[in-house]
Amino acid sequence: MATLTGPLIAPRSGKTKQLVVFLHGYGADGNDLIELGNQWRSLLPDTAFASPHAPEPCAGASMGRQWFTLTMRDMDERWIGVQKAGPVLQSYLDAELAHWQLPPERLALVGFSQGTMMALHVGLRRAVPPAAIVGYSGIHVTPAREAEAEKFGKEIVAHPPVLLVHGDRDDLIPAQALFISAQSLAAVDVPVEWHLSQGLGHGIDPDGLRLGGEFLARALGPKR
Repeated sequence: MATLTGPLIAPRSGKTKQLVVFLHGYGADGNDLIELGNQWRSLLPDTAFASPHAPEPCAGASMGRQWFTLTMRDMDERWIGVQKAGPVLQSYLDAELAHWQLPPERLALVGFSQGTMMALHVGLRRAVPPAAIVGYSGIHVTPAREAEAEKFGKEIVAHPPVLLVHGDRDDLIPAQALFISAQSLAAVDVPVEWHLSQGLGHGIDPDGLRLGGEFLARALGPKR
């Protein structure tokens, strides 16, 4: 099994109480999202941030990485992909939690595009639910084939709060994916909030950045 590596940001306070892991999109690498950690350090001063490089070289970007191949020739390509990459990511998350000496409930996942697919797939299958999942410009991958769909619901063992953010002008993963994902998550009893960013394409805007940081701060903050 591949071992993932990538950039890290230590907690601003010097005391590690939680871990946020960024999962980048297709054709990027861990450096693409790690800057979000610097943007959120004031909101999350006791948080370590990690942003692993995906396990495979990207066929569509010579310098980038991919969690799984995208050819769009198979209706279940995404489903097959998240299942294949899932164990590698699960192993990385466990190793990072051990490195920072944190319990599994002090983990949060933040994904972008293909990384959102991975965050939702892996996060909902962890034995101990993560504190939160934030997904930008992605989709909750579900199986298209009936044989796989029958066992899909039984795989969901974690029900963390989820925030989905999408641009209404996204031409790579259309905004409709936001509503499809919200419905499929609700169908398996996962609490979900969403925000549609006006005039935004396939990316993250200041509103989405602010909402994501505030969502994580609430989820990872002291329990009342």
